[in-house]
Amino acid sequence: MRNLEQIHATTSERPVYLTLAAVTMIWGGTFVAGRFLAGSLSPLFAASLRFLLASAALLGFLWLARIPLARPTSRQWLQLLLLGFFGIFFYNLCFFYGLQYINASRASLIVALNPAVIGLASWLLFKERMGRMKVAGIAICIAGAGLVIVSRNPQLLAATPDAWIGDLFILGCVLGWGVYSLFSRGLNQSLGPVQTVTLSVMIGTVMLWTLAALRGEVSWVALISLGAPQWFSLIYLGVLGSALAYIGYYDGIRKIGATRSGVFIALNPLTAVVLGALLLSEQLTLSLYLGGGLVLVGIYLCNKPLAPMRKRRIL
Repeated sequence: MRNLEQIHATTSERPVYLTLAAVTMIWGGTFVAGRFLAGSLSPLFAASLRFLLASAALLGFLWLARIPLARPTSRQWLQLLLLGFFGIFFYNLCFFYGLQYINASRASLIVALNPAVIGLASWLLFKERMGRMKVAGIAICIAGAGLVIVSRNPQLLAATPDAWIGDLFILGCVLGWGVYSLFSRGLNQSLGPVQTVTLSVMIGTVMLWTLAALRGEVSWVALISLGAPQWFSLIYLGVLGSALAYIGYYDGIRKIGATRSGVFIALNPLTAVVLGALLLSEQLTLSLYLGGGLVLVGIYLCNKPLAPMRKRRIL
Protein backbone atom coordinates (compact mmCIF):
# COMPACT_ATOMS: atom_id res chain seq x y z
CA MET A 1 0.00 0.00 0.00
CA ARG A 2 2.81 2.43 0.91
CA ASN A 3 4.55 1.72 -2.43
CA LEU A 4 1.31 2.44 -4.29
CA GLU A 5 0.97 5.75 -2.42
CA GLN A 6 4.52 6.70 -3.39
CA ILE A 7 3.91 5.84 -7.04
CA HIS A 8 0.71 7.89 -7.02
CA ALA A 9 2.48 10.86 -5.39
CA THR A 10 5.31 10.72 -7.94
CA THR A 11 2.86 10.55 -10.85
CA SER A 12 0.76 13.45 -9.54
CA GLU A 13 3.90 15.58 -9.12
CA ARG A 14 5.16 15.07 -12.68
CA PRO A 15 3.36 18.18 -14.01
CA VAL A 16 5.08 20.19 -11.26
CA TYR A 17 8.49 18.82 -12.29
CA LEU A 18 7.83 19.62 -15.94
CA THR A 19 6.70 23.15 -15.04
CA LEU A 20 9.80 23.77 -12.90
CA ALA A 21 12.06 22.38 -15.64
CA ALA A 22 10.40 24.73 -18.15
CA VAL A 23 10.78 27.64 -15.72
CA THR A 24 14.50 27.10 -15.24
CA MET A 25 15.00 26.65 -18.99
CA ILE A 26 13.27 30.00 -19.52
CA TRP A 27 15.58 31.53 -16.92
CA GLY A 28 18.55 30.02 -18.72
CA GLY A 29 17.40 31.84 -21.85
CA THR A 30 17.46 35.16 -20.00
CA PHE A 31 21.27 35.10 -20.10
CA VAL A 32 21.16 34.96 -23.90
CA ALA A 33 18.46 37.66 -24.04
CA GLY A 34 20.58 39.80 -21.73
CA ARG A 35 23.49 39.60 -24.14
CA PHE A 36 21.37 41.10 -26.91
CA LEU A 37 20.61 44.02 -24.57
CA ALA A 38 24.20 44.52 -23.43
CA GLY A 39 25.44 48.01 -24.26
CA SER A 40 22.00 49.27 -25.36
CA LEU A 41 20.64 50.20 -21.91
CA SER A 42 22.14 50.75 -18.48
CA PRO A 43 21.71 47.65 -16.29
CA LEU A 44 19.40 49.38 -13.80
CA PHE A 45 17.21 50.87 -16.56
CA ALA A 46 17.04 47.48 -18.29
CA ALA A 47 15.93 45.82 -15.03
CA SER A 48 13.32 48.54 -14.49
CA LEU A 49 11.90 48.00 -17.99
CA ARG A 50 11.97 44.23 -17.57
CA PHE A 51 9.81 44.31 -14.46
CA LEU A 52 7.56 47.05 -15.82
CA LEU A 53 6.72 44.67 -18.68
CA ALA A 54 6.34 41.84 -16.17
CA SER A 55 3.89 43.91 -14.10
CA ALA A 56 1.89 44.80 -17.21
CA ALA A 57 1.77 41.14 -18.30
CA LEU A 58 0.64 39.96 -14.87
CA LEU A 59 -2.08 42.62 -14.60
CA GLY A 60 -3.17 41.81 -18.15
CA PHE A 61 -3.47 38.13 -17.26
CA LEU A 62 -5.61 38.93 -14.23
CA TRP A 63 -7.81 41.21 -16.35
CA LEU A 64 -8.27 38.60 -19.11
CA ALA A 65 -9.04 35.93 -16.52
CA ARG A 66 -11.42 38.36 -14.78
CA ILE A 67 -9.61 37.85 -11.49
CA PRO A 68 -9.75 40.94 -9.25
CA LEU A 69 -6.48 42.07 -7.70
CA ALA A 70 -6.30 40.85 -4.12
CA ARG A 71 -6.64 43.18 -1.16
CA PRO A 72 -3.98 41.99 1.27
CA THR A 73 -4.16 42.56 4.99
CA SER A 74 -1.58 44.76 6.74
CA ARG A 75 0.44 41.69 7.67
CA GLN A 76 0.33 40.40 4.11
CA TRP A 77 1.46 43.79 2.77
CA LEU A 78 4.51 43.60 5.02
CA GLN A 79 5.30 40.14 3.67
CA LEU A 80 4.85 41.35 0.09
CA LEU A 81 7.16 44.31 0.76
CA LEU A 82 9.75 41.83 2.03
CA LEU A 83 9.41 39.70 -1.12
CA GLY A 84 9.44 42.70 -3.47
CA PHE A 85 12.49 44.18 -1.78
CA PHE A 86 14.63 41.03 -1.59
CA GLY A 87 13.42 39.07 -4.62
CA ILE A 88 13.14 41.90 -7.16
CA PHE A 89 14.88 45.08 -5.99
CA PHE A 90 17.76 43.78 -3.83
CA TYR A 91 18.45 40.78 -6.08
CA ASN A 92 18.78 42.91 -9.23
CA LEU A 93 20.93 45.54 -7.54
CA CYS A 94 23.34 42.90 -6.25
CA PHE A 95 23.38 41.14 -9.61
CA PHE A 96 24.05 44.19 -11.78
CA TYR A 97 26.54 45.85 -9.46
CA GLY A 98 28.27 42.53 -8.84
CA LEU A 99 28.87 42.13 -12.57
CA GLN A 100 30.84 45.38 -12.52
CA TYR A 101 33.54 43.57 -10.52
CA ILE A 102 33.37 39.96 -11.75
CA ASN A 103 32.30 38.30 -14.99
CA ALA A 104 29.11 36.34 -15.59
CA SER A 105 30.81 32.92 -15.33
CA ARG A 106 32.19 33.61 -11.86
CA ALA A 107 28.83 35.07 -10.82
CA SER A 108 26.97 31.99 -12.13
CA LEU A 109 29.21 29.74 -10.05
CA ILE A 110 28.16 31.61 -6.88
CA VAL A 111 24.47 31.71 -7.86
CA ALA A 112 24.64 27.93 -8.29
CA LEU A 113 24.79 27.76 -4.46
CA ASN A 114 21.09 28.68 -4.34
CA PRO A 115 19.75 25.11 -3.87
CA ALA A 116 22.10 24.48 -0.94
CA VAL A 117 21.25 27.78 0.76
CA ILE A 118 17.50 27.21 0.31
CA GLY A 119 17.77 23.64 1.60
CA LEU A 120 19.84 24.61 4.64
CA ALA A 121 17.55 27.54 5.49
CA SER A 122 14.45 25.32 5.12
CA TRP A 123 15.97 22.85 7.55
CA LEU A 124 17.02 25.50 10.08
CA LEU A 125 14.00 27.81 9.92
CA PHE A 126 11.10 25.53 9.00
CA LYS A 127 12.39 22.15 10.24
CA GLU A 128 12.00 20.67 6.74
CA ARG A 129 13.17 17.08 6.65
CA MET A 130 16.55 16.65 4.93
CA GLY A 131 17.33 13.01 4.22
CA ARG A 132 20.71 11.79 3.02
CA MET A 133 19.38 11.33 -0.51
CA LYS A 134 18.17 14.94 -0.69
CA VAL A 135 21.47 16.29 0.65
CA ALA A 136 23.38 14.17 -1.87
CA GLY A 137 21.12 15.40 -4.67
CA ILE A 138 21.76 19.05 -3.79
CA ALA A 139 25.53 18.47 -3.62
CA ILE A 140 25.56 16.67 -6.99
CA CYS A 141 23.49 19.49 -8.55
CA ILE A 142 25.96 22.10 -7.36
CA ALA A 143 28.90 20.03 -8.64
CA GLY A 144 27.22 19.56 -12.01
CA ALA A 145 26.31 23.24 -12.34
CA GLY A 146 29.87 24.21 -11.41
CA LEU A 147 31.28 21.85 -14.06
CA VAL A 148 28.95 23.31 -16.69
CA ILE A 149 30.03 26.85 -15.83
CA VAL A 150 33.75 26.05 -15.74
CA SER A 151 33.46 24.18 -19.06
CA ARG A 152 32.74 27.47 -20.84
CA ASN A 153 36.20 28.83 -20.21
CA PRO A 154 38.15 28.18 -16.98
CA GLN A 155 40.16 31.38 -17.49
CA LEU A 156 36.96 33.43 -17.11
CA LEU A 157 36.88 32.51 -13.41
CA ALA A 158 40.18 34.29 -12.71
CA ALA A 159 39.96 36.81 -9.88
CA THR A 160 40.83 40.51 -10.01
CA PRO A 161 42.00 42.58 -7.00
CA ASP A 162 38.42 43.79 -6.41
CA ALA A 163 36.77 40.43 -7.16
CA TRP A 164 35.86 39.94 -3.51
CA ILE A 165 33.49 42.94 -3.77
CA GLY A 166 31.72 41.32 -6.70
CA ASP A 167 31.60 38.00 -4.85
CA LEU A 168 29.86 39.69 -1.92
CA PHE A 169 27.32 41.33 -4.21
CA ILE A 170 26.50 38.01 -5.92
CA LEU A 171 26.22 36.32 -2.53
CA GLY A 172 23.64 39.02 -1.88
CA CYS A 173 21.75 37.62 -4.90
CA VAL A 174 21.75 34.19 -3.25
CA LEU A 175 20.44 35.74 -0.02
CA GLY A 176 17.76 37.72 -1.86
CA TRP A 177 16.52 34.71 -3.81
CA GLY A 178 16.54 32.57 -0.68
CA VAL A 179 14.24 35.06 1.06
CA TYR A 180 12.01 35.25 -2.02
CA SER A 181 11.75 31.45 -2.13
CA LEU A 182 11.30 30.71 1.56
CA PHE A 183 9.13 33.50 2.91
CA SER A 184 6.33 33.12 0.39
CA ARG A 185 4.79 30.08 2.09
CA GLY A 186 1.86 31.74 3.83
CA LEU A 187 1.12 34.09 0.94
CA ASN A 188 1.18 31.26 -1.59
CA GLN A 189 -1.47 29.46 0.42
CA SER A 190 -3.65 32.48 1.23
CA LEU A 191 -3.32 34.68 -1.88
CA GLY A 192 -2.13 32.08 -4.39
CA PRO A 193 0.98 32.15 -6.63
CA VAL A 194 -0.46 34.54 -9.24
CA GLN A 195 -1.51 37.24 -6.75
CA THR A 196 1.69 36.84 -4.71
CA VAL A 197 3.93 37.20 -7.76
CA THR A 198 1.90 40.08 -9.23
CA LEU A 199 1.94 42.18 -6.06
CA SER A 200 5.57 41.47 -5.15
CA VAL A 201 6.75 42.21 -8.70
CA MET A 202 4.80 45.48 -8.76
CA ILE A 203 6.37 46.53 -5.45
CA GLY A 204 9.87 45.65 -6.68
CA THR A 205 9.22 47.49 -9.96
CA VAL A 206 8.35 50.72 -8.13
CA MET A 207 11.55 50.42 -6.12
CA LEU A 208 13.69 49.85 -9.25
CA TRP A 209 12.15 52.78 -11.15
CA THR A 210 12.56 55.07 -8.15
CA LEU A 211 16.27 54.30 -7.88
CA ALA A 212 16.77 54.52 -11.66
CA ALA A 213 15.15 57.96 -11.68
CA LEU A 214 17.21 59.15 -8.69
CA ARG A 215 20.43 57.99 -10.40
CA GLY A 216 19.43 59.62 -13.70
CA GLU A 217 19.54 56.31 -15.60
CA VAL A 218 16.10 56.62 -17.22
CA SER A 219 16.92 57.40 -20.87
CA TRP A 220 14.03 57.67 -23.32
CA VAL A 221 16.51 58.34 -26.16
CA ALA A 222 18.15 54.96 -25.55
CA LEU A 223 14.72 53.32 -25.36
CA ILE A 224 13.56 54.77 -28.70
CA SER A 225 16.80 53.71 -30.41
CA LEU A 226 16.35 50.04 -29.53
CA GLY A 227 16.12 47.65 -32.47
CA ALA A 228 13.82 44.64 -32.94
CA PRO A 229 16.24 42.11 -31.30
CA GLN A 230 16.54 44.29 -28.21
CA TRP A 231 12.77 44.74 -27.92
CA PHE A 232 12.25 41.00 -28.34
CA SER A 233 14.83 40.40 -25.59
CA LEU A 234 13.03 42.82 -23.26
CA ILE A 235 9.67 41.16 -23.91
CA TYR A 236 11.22 37.74 -23.32
CA LEU A 237 12.81 38.91 -20.06
CA GLY A 238 9.65 40.61 -18.81
CA VAL A 239 6.81 38.36 -19.95
CA LEU A 240 8.42 34.90 -19.99
CA GLY A 241 11.47 35.29 -17.76
CA SER A 242 9.67 37.22 -15.02
CA ALA A 243 5.86 37.03 -15.16
CA LEU A 244 5.20 33.45 -16.26
CA ALA A 245 8.38 31.91 -14.85
CA TYR A 246 7.89 33.45 -11.39
CA ILE A 247 4.31 32.13 -11.23
CA GLY A 248 5.48 28.64 -12.20
CA TYR A 249 8.26 28.72 -9.61
CA TYR A 250 5.95 29.88 -6.81
CA ASP A 251 3.38 27.27 -7.78
CA GLY A 252 6.11 24.64 -7.48
CA ILE A 253 7.07 25.90 -4.02
CA ARG A 254 3.42 25.72 -2.95
CA LYS A 255 3.09 22.11 -4.12
CA ILE A 256 6.43 20.42 -3.36
CA GLY A 257 8.30 22.89 -1.13
CA ALA A 258 11.14 25.38 -1.51
CA THR A 259 14.02 22.89 -1.34
CA ARG A 260 12.75 20.51 -4.01
CA SER A 261 11.75 23.42 -6.25
CA GLY A 262 14.98 25.33 -5.67
CA VAL A 263 17.16 22.45 -6.81
CA PHE A 264 15.83 22.91 -10.36
CA ILE A 265 17.76 26.20 -10.45
CA ALA A 266 20.81 24.06 -11.23
CA LEU A 267 19.38 23.70 -14.75
CA ASN A 268 19.89 27.43 -15.39
CA PRO A 269 23.57 27.37 -16.41
CA LEU A 270 23.05 24.18 -18.44
CA THR A 271 20.22 25.78 -20.42
CA ALA A 272 22.17 29.02 -20.84
CA VAL A 273 25.14 27.17 -22.34
CA VAL A 274 23.00 25.00 -24.64
CA LEU A 275 21.07 28.03 -25.91
CA GLY A 276 24.35 29.87 -26.33
CA ALA A 277 25.54 27.03 -28.56
CA LEU A 278 22.33 27.04 -30.60
CA LEU A 279 21.86 30.80 -30.94
CA LEU A 280 25.35 32.23 -30.49
CA SER A 281 27.45 29.40 -31.99
CA GLU A 282 29.27 28.70 -28.73
CA GLN A 283 31.11 25.39 -28.46
CA LEU A 284 29.84 22.40 -26.44
CA THR A 285 32.44 20.30 -24.60
CA LEU A 286 32.61 16.87 -23.00
CA SER A 287 32.73 18.40 -19.51
CA LEU A 288 29.50 20.23 -20.33
CA TYR A 289 27.73 16.94 -21.08
CA LEU A 290 29.12 15.41 -17.88
CA GLY A 291 28.05 18.40 -15.81
CA GLY A 292 24.58 18.33 -17.36
CA GLY A 293 24.25 14.65 -16.50
CA LEU A 294 25.22 15.35 -12.88
CA VAL A 295 22.60 18.11 -12.65
CA LEU A 296 19.87 15.74 -13.87
CA VAL A 297 20.96 12.99 -11.45
CA GLY A 298 21.02 15.47 -8.56
CA ILE A 299 17.51 16.72 -9.33
CA TYR A 300 16.26 13.13 -9.48
CA LEU A 301 17.82 12.23 -6.13
CA CYS A 302 16.51 15.38 -4.42
CA ASN A 303 12.96 14.69 -5.60
CA LYS A 304 13.02 10.90 -5.19
CA PRO A 305 10.32 9.70 -2.76
CA LEU A 306 11.67 8.55 0.59
CA ALA A 307 11.92 4.80 0.94
CA PRO A 308 9.30 3.23 3.20
CA MET A 309 10.51 2.28 6.68
CA ARG A 310 10.91 -1.40 7.22
CA LYS A 311 8.52 -2.93 9.62
CA ARG A 312 10.12 -4.35 12.71
CA ARG A 313 9.79 -8.04 13.21
CA ILE A 314 7.85 -9.07 16.28
CA LEU A 315 9.70 -11.90 17.90
